[in-house]
Amino acid sequence: MKAASARHRLPVAGLAVAVILALAAVILGVWRPWVPVPSSVPVGAAAADDEAVTIAPEPLLLPEHPTVLVFGDSWTYGSAATEPTLGYAYVLADLLDGETIVKGVRGSGYLKPGLDGPAFGDRIAALDPALTPDLIIMQGSINDRTQGEAGYREAVTAAWDAMAAKYPDATIVILGPAPHELPVGTETARIDKDLGELASARGWWYISPVAQDWITEQNYLSVIDVEIGRKHPSTDGHRYLAEKLAAALAELGDAPVTEAGGSETTPEQ
Repeated sequence: MKAASARHRLPVAGLAVAVILALAAVILGVWRPWVPVPSSVPVGAAAADDEAVTIAPEPLLLPEHPTVLVFGDSWTYGSAATEPTLGYAYVLADLLDGETIVKGVRGSGYLKPGLDGPAFGDRIAALDPALTPDLIIMQGSINDRTQGEAGYREAVTAAWDAMAAKYPDATIVILGPAPHELPVGTETARIDKDLGELASARGWWYISPVAQDWITEQNYLSVIDVEIGRKHPSTDGHRYLAEKLAAALAELGDAPVTEAGGSETTPEQ
């Protein structure tokens, strides 16, 4: 009887050891929220358990003095900075020791036309094809949070296809929406998730200010101007965002390709 009991206990002990080892692997592993998990499933094929298909992007390699096209909404425009040219997209040039071409339109998004121009797709069509950016940063946008989910991914896909076709030699990095208020709204979180999955399916880098906690309860009022700026970054907030973005881009250059990693009714961004 004792021998029989021992035989029954062995599988249980083995299972416990396996669980412990698995947990240890998770704890010791390195996770970066902007790095998609590589997958061997081809793009367009059905992934197991309805998981999104992802392709590991290559490390970001830039020349010594890069030219960067920064495309986005009012945050890219430089809204609420003392001068728009003190916005994060302009400050980024010095941090990268390069040049930024800033294309920001207030209130615009993938679905939503802006205050000073159309939605992203039409704006991309109007860009000068003679530009020669080494890197394109596509930022935002929380402005789509009131447009609903229908047609959103299709609009994003069309815009990204157009940008990639217009500047085939440039590397494209997607910069997701940053929260203009806390807690992060449901639609902002949905946009962040959609953009991350779509970027991963292309093997593009995705930087998520939401997942990386760029804006928290502790620093919110030092980053966001809630009064005159109408919940846009202050001048100091723009510099902070530029520094966070520059650091994130540097991380992408060092990253191994196999490493895995409320309602909102405020004014237009």
